[in-house]
Amino acid sequence: MSGLRSRSPGGPPPRSGARERLLSASQQLFREQGINRTGVDQLCAVAQVSKRTAYQHFAGKDELVAEYLRRFDPSVLSGVFDRTDLTPREKLLAAFDVPPTTPLCPYIAAAVELHDPQHPASQYARDYKKAVAARLADTAREAGAADPEQLGEQLALLIDGAAARTRVLNADAFPTAAAIAAVLIDNAIPATASDDRRREEVSS
Repeated sequence: MSGLRSRSPGGPPPRSGARERLLSASQQLFREQGINRTGVDQLCAVAQVSKRTAYQHFAGKDELVAEYLRRFDPSVLSGVFDRTDLTPREKLLAAFDVPPTTPLCPYIAAAVELHDPQHPASQYARDYKKAVAARLADTAREAGAADPEQLGEQLALLIDGAAARTRVLNADAFPTAAAIAAVLIDNAIPATASDDRRREEVSS
């Protein structure tokens, strides 16, 4: 995927704001019509930059795609895991509180489209998915799960499965996934930890 040429080392400095406009255009077009169907000419037109300017910001379309993914959630679902008003168990369930109108996960979509495990965007998608499972595992550990790594992987699989099924069927699969997650969570947390958690919820 080499739509953009290498930067010119001796060229003029990039025009201020052009990089952000290119990334904004990529977020719009890649989500609406896919990575492979979006050409460099169209990206430049929407971003209102010349190809020469684009070359000064990105060595190639591969680099732009990878940066597009990095911009989505660098803190790994901070809106769920960094909340202080929820117990660890509630945080695990809150990860399934996804509006049905949410587009397909961009990391899944990119990996499916690119068909190249060595592509920088594919590598970033793998790293991000591992980070989500790790964050789920850390929260499961806080909740008292006997095997937090296993529970983290199970919940990560449920989230991705619900996202894909919602998109394919055009029907919200997250409530069902959340119900399954609740069973997995309760089965993974020893009775004493579960009892302590319930007492904390009642007292709060």
